[in-house]
Amino acid sequence: MAGIYLHVPFCKQACHYCDFHFSTNVKHRPAVVQAMVRELTVQRDYLGGDEVDTIYLGGGTPSLLTESELAQLLNTVYHLFPTKGAPEITLEANPDDMTADRLAVWLKTGVNRLSVGIQSFYEPHLRYLNRAHSAKEAIRCVRQAQQVGFDNLSIDLIYAIPAEDHRIWEQDLAQAIALNPRHISAYCLTIEEKTVFGRWRQQGKLRVVGDEVAAEQFDRLTGTLVAAGYEAYEVSNFCQPGAYARHNTSYWQGKKYLGIGPSAHSYDGESRQYNVPNNAKYLRALEGGKLAYEREVLSRYDRINERVMTGLRTKWGCDLAQLKETEHYDLYEKNRAYLNQLVAEQKATMRDNHLVLTHKGRLLADGIAEHLFLIDSE
Repeated sequence: MAGIYLHVPFCKQACHYCDFHFSTNVKHRPAVVQAMVRELTVQRDYLGGDEVDTIYLGGGTPSLLTESELAQLLNTVYHLFPTKGAPEITLEANPDDMTADRLAVWLKTGVNRLSVGIQSFYEPHLRYLNRAHSAKEAIRCVRQAQQVGFDNLSIDLIYAIPAEDHRIWEQDLAQAIALNPRHISAYCLTIEEKTVFGRWRQQGKLRVVGDEVAAEQFDRLTGTLVAAGYEAYEVSNFCQPGAYARHNTSYWQGKKYLGIGPSAHSYDGESRQYNVPNNAKYLRALEGGKLAYEREVLSRYDRINERVMTGLRTKWGCDLAQLKETEHYDLYEKNRAYLNQLVAEQKATMRDNHLVLTHKGRLLADGIAEHLFLIDSE
């Protein structure tokens, strides 16, 4: 099974924290969509005939697409790639784009899952992040989407936004639970260099939340959502029973995926491709029937380290038997003392030959993975 990711690189305005590739000049959107259709044709053999069971429209802001643009992209996928049953088709949407008419169009074209970029229900935080919607729109859009038939709906939240205490974050979580979405993704605010926040930090104008505050808010996030019936199945992702994000889960499980559009990434099991993060260069290349990308062939070390890093972020953990079978690497024997220490400190458990981090361990997931990484000299 494989996935297809369609990157729509356009936004109404730039959020202060975002470092994804996008443009606020939407006049070239029709041309980019046509180029994406051409790229699907050029890349039709990339997945080696594997059936596609997830399609994800991300960005940028794919909710800016017209009905004909959305339909053309999805119909091209169906025409060129074998699909398995009813694929999960996710569309990222901003609340200010979620009108009754657009919701109806998305259902009509086959979208069956929405990922709504809310980030906060607190008006001052929305302005601080430079979001285009209001707190009232955030609540309205979720209820409206549920009413018209989008029962598989996810909302995004951001924590560790500067505040006097944890009350605003607790109110955000309470409001999210009250809306009863099947899935919630929550991300710690990180300050990337090439963003508005990054420039503010360089200028000494940005208040940065400390690691202890972020860790406390992560604790409250996990405890609150688990108590409300959500499963913490990945460090940043929570769902009601069975409502895993199938597309993102396939990333963590090392399945193949094809990325289409400027800056999109692809993985075929042996290598990664990175499309040029430049709309003009992307268009020029595809006008000549070519691709503008870089390719990285993954070494054995890369493959092992990726399996460790992604596996430890999930409730399923790192599959030690699979590492042994596919990469001839015994993670436990190589790290016996360290892994026993993690178990003794209640940061990890060993279950059915899987190394699984506890809640305490997930706070340290990146550091634990780095400690376990295999280096070329070994």
